[in-house]
Amino acid sequence: MLTKIQETASYLKGKMTTAPETAIILGTGLGSLATEITEKYEIKYEEIPNFPVSTVEGHSGKLIFGKLGNKDVLAMQGRFHYYEGYDMQAVTFPIRVMRELGIKTLFVSNAAGTTNDTFEIGDLMIITDHINFFPEHPLRGKNIPYGPRFPDMSQAYDKGLIEKAKSIAAELKIAVREGVYLGTQGPTFETPAEYKMFKVMGADAVGMSTVPEVIVANHAGIKVFGVSVITDIGVEGKIVEVSHLEVQKAADEAQPKMTTIMRELINRS
Repeated sequence: MLTKIQETASYLKGKMTTAPETAIILGTGLGSLATEITEKYEIKYEEIPNFPVSTVEGHSGKLIFGKLGNKDVLAMQGRFHYYEGYDMQAVTFPIRVMRELGIKTLFVSNAAGTTNDTFEIGDLMIITDHINFFPEHPLRGKNIPYGPRFPDMSQAYDKGLIEKAKSIAAELKIAVREGVYLGTQGPTFETPAEYKMFKVMGADAVGMSTVPEVIVANHAGIKVFGVSVITDIGVEGKIVEVSHLEVQKAADEAQPKMTTIMRELINRS
């Protein structure tokens, strides 16, 4: 595995003309941030040795390098999901490559359903912690020497970045929530009983990504900041049928707020 990671990183270094220490996974609700990257150059996933290729509608597949404001950035347009059939090593492969490229901070976003009866569709939730409900752990197997065999996860989401984001949101008069994100394998949306269980477990939002990438980033010594856009309600009495199209629509409507906070946070970090 390490040989493949280093092979991929070596290929990318040969193509790179910048030296980013900031990476962004352009998940649901953050796609428009790609249009704000200047002096950019792109590399398609299929051109990169050992890289998986995204199969999900609405997810592009390329790495974008350039500047966001005054920061050199690497943006991942199109992530990989466990429900697509990839194992966890493939899902988190790009994060390990980022570590080889010198990335120090990772910004992630996702769409999520909420179990919190005070949340509404379109709300932005700063992720303060997560619950790993995936059936396979991304660090299972031989330990890659980026971090210890048993890495600490007491601050999976960087507290300094969280406080800075809250300050930026207040300054810009953008309402934000805070809460715990629970990651499941998908691809089904949750049943009412599952939402009820997840609420009892302590989750405020539920989605199908993010947790594996965050675990691996922490193992690799990369700081993380994450935001969920609430796209459907999993609260008893408010649950209605939901489709992927409706999730994307809700995320698109929240996109300007999320993009603004992320842009400012990246430039001030």
